[in-house]
Amino acid sequence: MRHNKKFNHLGRTHSHRSAMLSNMATSLIMHKRIFTTTAKAKALRVYVEPLITKCKEDTTQSRRIVFSYLQNKYAVTELFSVVAQKVADRPGGYTRILKTGNRLGDNAAMCFIELVDFNENMLKEKVAKKATRTRRSKKKVEAAESAAAPAPAPAAEEASAPTEEATKE
Repeated sequence: MRHNKKFNHLGRTHSHRSAMLSNMATSLIMHKRIFTTTAKAKALRVYVEPLITKCKEDTTQSRRIVFSYLQNKYAVTELFSVVAQKVADRPGGYTRILKTGNRLGDNAAMCFIELVDFNENMLKEKVAKKATRTRRSKKKVEAAESAAAPAPAPAAEEASAPTEEATKE
């Protein structure tokens, strides 16, 4: 029985799979976004998110643990200096998978996997939309606006009228 052995082997041996995930994690950390198959991206997310969590605590031991996974000192330096500052207040979910369709040759599902805090397009605040056009006539809309507007206007005129007369005198 294979109870509790739910793990995607990606059609590779253990050594090939660990080397591939290590290289993909290094590429993701260095380039902040990579293009790969959906199955590999999901496996990479499970592999790299604990490393990003580990980099929040900058100690010699945590650097050694991360280096044992990545085997690239430049990626470890990038992870602990640049990435750790951006994800310091995020409680998890450091990666985003954006599906892009199927590959032409073998119809494999493809996607982007990226670090969430490094995509400037997604980080921008949503711009307030322009007033949408309605199918109602302008006369009805203007009548509704004018009915709502005049009520506070006379009080404002009365309050401003004495000050204008005082300035004239």
